[in-house]
Amino acid sequence: MKKSLFADCSLLFVAFIWGTTFVLVQNAIRFLEPMTFNATRFFIAGLILFLLLVLFYRHQLKQVNKKLLGAGFVMGLWLFGGYALQTFGLLYTTSSKAGFITGLSVVLVPLFSFFLLKQKPTLNAILGVLVATVGLYFLTMGDQVSVNQGDILVFFCAISFALHIIFTGKFTSLFPTLVLTVTQIITVAILSSIFAFLFEDWQAVFTKELIMTREVLGALLITSIFATALAFLIQTNFQKYTTPTRVALIFAMEPVFAALGGYYLADERLTIIALAGCLLIFVGMIFAELPQRKKMKASIEIEIQ
Repeated sequence: MKKSLFADCSLLFVAFIWGTTFVLVQNAIRFLEPMTFNATRFFIAGLILFLLLVLFYRHQLKQVNKKLLGAGFVMGLWLFGGYALQTFGLLYTTSSKAGFITGLSVVLVPLFSFFLLKQKPTLNAILGVLVATVGLYFLTMGDQVSVNQGDILVFFCAISFALHIIFTGKFTSLFPTLVLTVTQIITVAILSSIFAFLFEDWQAVFTKELIMTREVLGALLITSIFATALAFLIQTNFQKYTTPTRVALIFAMEPVFAALGGYYLADERLTIIALAGCLLIFVGMIFAELPQRKKMKASIEIEIQ
């Protein structure tokens, strides 16, 4: 299997993890406020990855320098920005609109790739992005067309997530995977802690009865291990083998998996339009993977010769 194909499959698995744990997070933040939850989640994930680093990949510590720490901080800053802006935006808008606007990162990533990385997307990738965007609209928006302050905050969240994908693609080939992942995860944990301290009742995290609640403890363990430590380790390791545009398209499957997770785990029902949206997102992702006609022709000529 080609490295690029294996990388795409691994990143699709990440989207699956994020999408299917959405219900768990929704249930948990009914008990623990969002920034406090994220701070705890990312600190646990950072501790797990740091122990893994010290026990099995200690040689990577010798490569730590200012450039690596700076790269990890930049990645963590944009990742935190995405989570924070989305959280505050959800105070003023609906989850369905937030899902669509966040998904617009699938459009922003090719634009940022072109201007920041000088990577021109292929025609198939552009068409795939457009199809996936229409699918996101069908899946999440319905007939909601008004715009409010929450929508604006979530749009900046989409920009943050798009830039996180861009800078992850830029730095992953330059620095060791694990130590870079630890740096960005700890950055998110620290910044989330600061916001929790300023805006939330962060002391609640030390309440034994609350933490031991099945919804909170289960969500913290699953999201810390799988949706944070494992997911961002996979993204940091495999994104170097694919393009930012393809990563954005693959991650557009997250709301699809979230919708399916809601159907199976929370007994939520999907409309025909929402199902059509899921299908369009999938088609857009597959379409972007198709080889260009010129490349296909060249490969055929090589085989004939």
